[in-house]
Formats: sequence, C-alpha cells, structure tokens
Amino acid sequence: MVLTIAQSIGIFVGAALTLMMFSFLYKDNFFYKFGEHLYVGISVGYMLNLMWWNVLLPEFYNPLFRQHDFVIIIPMILGLLMLARFIRQIGWLSRTPMAFTIGSGSGLAIPAVLSSNIMEQLHSTITVLWVQDTTGMSTGEVALANFGLWVIFIAVIAVLFYFYFSIEHKGVVGQLGTIGIWFIMIAFGASFGYTVMARVSLFIGRVQFLLQDVPLAWNTLVGGAGP
Repeated sequence: MVLTIAQSIGIFVGAALTLMMFSFLYKDNFFYKFGEHLYVGISVGYMLNLMWWNVLLPEFYNPLFRQHDFVIIIPMILGLLMLARFIRQIGWLSRTPMAFTIGSGSGLAIPAVLSSNIMEQLHSTITVLWVQDTTGMSTGEVALANFGLWVIFIAVIAVLFYFYFSIEHKGVVGQLGTIGIWFIMIAFGASFGYTVMARVSLFIGRVQFLLQDVPLAWNTLVGGAGP
C-alpha cells in the first residue's frame, strides 16, 4: 500500500490524538483535555453542519423563502420559543413547544412501541414453539433449535412471574420467580459481555492503527511519497 504525504500526515495526526486519549489511563492531564475538547468541538461543528444542510435548509429556508410556504412559520415560532427557557423572565413560554413535542412524540411512539416491542415479541414467543422450516437441518439441529425456542418461552414466563407482585412468591410462583432471576442475570451478563467485547474491539483497532499504519506512514515520509 502506497500512501501520499497528505495521507501520512493525517495518520500521524490520528496517532497523536489516539495517544492523547490513551494518556488518561495514566492520569488526567493537559493532552487528554486538549484531545477531549478538540473531539467535542469538531463533533459539534459537524452536527451543526448536518443540521443546516439536512434540516434547516431543506425543511425551513427553502420552503419559506423559495416556495413561499408560510405555514412553516408556525413550527419556526415553536422552535424559537424553546430557546425562551434560557431567559428567566419568559422561560415559561418554552412549555408550549415542549408540550407539543412530548405530546406528538408520545402519540407516534406509543403505538409503535406496543406493536414492535410487545405485541410482536409476545406473538413470536407464544406461537413459535417449534421450528417451522427444517429444510437442510439434521435431526440433532432441529431438536437443538426446538429446545432453544422452549427455553426462551420458559424464560419469558419465569421473568414475568418474577415481576408479578400481586401474589406472594411462594411455592410454584416463588420457584418460577427464582428461575426468572437467573434468566435476568444471564441477560445482564450477556449484555455486559457484549459491551466489553465492543470496547476491546475498539481498543484492538486503535492498537493495530498505531502498529501498522503509523510505520507505513513513517516509511512514506522518510522514503518519499509514492505516485
């Protein structure tokens, strides 16, 4: 792989910023704070640029000033009223656009959440208790897949019993609640393990960048840029 001088300089800048962020592992220091502030500043500038080109320009400026769609003034006023909360004397005006935002957002989100996160999962958990299509699967694979489906079904029932506090957790209910605790702990452990795995993967990527790309960039600068 042949790098240009500009690409090599970019790699060295990235390596310097990576080492700045890693320096926090030793202690909080000036270099880490510089890298942190630089990252936040660039992120904010990038988001403002996206907001202008993807939201304000096509959704506000063009409809209002080019297409003369004056209805857009209503959401513009509501948006400006949200900034009123930064002024103590008129801060109460921000409650109106917040009420519109929360009300409309809730009206759109609640049916979607009920449909996707509750009804669909409930339907899949209860109705699919065995493998529907066994094409290309051996007898052992089918048995293992069916076993997994029943484990999920039992886990859902046990977890629901654990969170059912209308009756005392004794006897069968108590045993199901205990099983539910175990499934909850397994789910939390898997989620935590996935998070750790993702962070370790990011760390490995940065180390590979420092050990592979930086020497390549150094050789390019020392030996001369390629074509």
